[in-house]
Amino acid sequence: MEDLDLTTIVLSGGGVKAAAHLGAMRALREAGVTPTRFLGTSMGAVMAAALASGLSPEEVIVRTRGIRRRDVARLSGAAIVQWVFAAALFQREPLQRTIARLVPAARFDQLKFPLTITATDVESGEEVIFGDGGEDAPLVDALYASCALPLWYPSIEINGRTLADGGLRGPLPLSAAIMFPASRVIAIDAGPGFDALPSTGRLAPPAFIRAHSNASRILMAHATELELDLWRLSPDRPPLMYVRPVVERTSTFSTEDVDRYDKAGYDATRNVLTNGLPRG
Repeated sequence: MEDLDLTTIVLSGGGVKAAAHLGAMRALREAGVTPTRFLGTSMGAVMAAALASGLSPEEVIVRTRGIRRRDVARLSGAAIVQWVFAAALFQREPLQRTIARLVPAARFDQLKFPLTITATDVESGEEVIFGDGGEDAPLVDALYASCALPLWYPSIEINGRTLADGGLRGPLPLSAAIMFPASRVIAIDAGPGFDALPSTGRLAPPAFIRAHSNASRILMAHATELELDLWRLSPDRPPLMYVRPVVERTSTFSTEDVDRYDKAGYDATRNVLTNGLPRG
């Protein structure tokens, strides 16, 4: 075992910003880094599943470029009628169909690399693990659960539990990475952070959506900081390479920015590989 080079890739959430993971994987491949397993949450779980199915980053980015906002963020009729009494603002089915377009596998056992994804039990607050090291479920259902951020998407019931976005527990799910032996862990963080730039050139959302988004961003950014601090303070954990692309705060559904975030992920990863910073 000592001679094996075991590289775990951990991919954060971030909606469209998760396209940064694809640029990061291109840069890692150019540097001769070969992943042995993928671990992700929210849209990072979808990117991880597409890569674990055997698609190259270039193939995934081509599929991602074909996605339009209506393919992931279609207003629910119930939300229009019921408004604050609706379960969520967006329909579930368009996002599920888009996940199926991005990921050619239907089951975890069809993947070419081990994949672990996280979701959150909305009743207990427990982190729920699917795939390698966790429960089995239809892959699209598990990925949808991992992406189902409250307010935006309705939760889903799997294996008797009501599940929502894995980022509620860990926007950068390093806690799940400790389940597996690794020579190194490479974490790509395109999720909420206190360093995220203000969005420019976009219409401001309604006040209550803005308030919800700001609260979620602050809580998730703090959770990521705690995960990184815990890793640094745990000497028994493998070396961590942490990559933080430049992201904006409210571009979660900005499908026109896919190529910009792909480049941001590539540039940030090249910078870490060249300069050695930042690391966990």
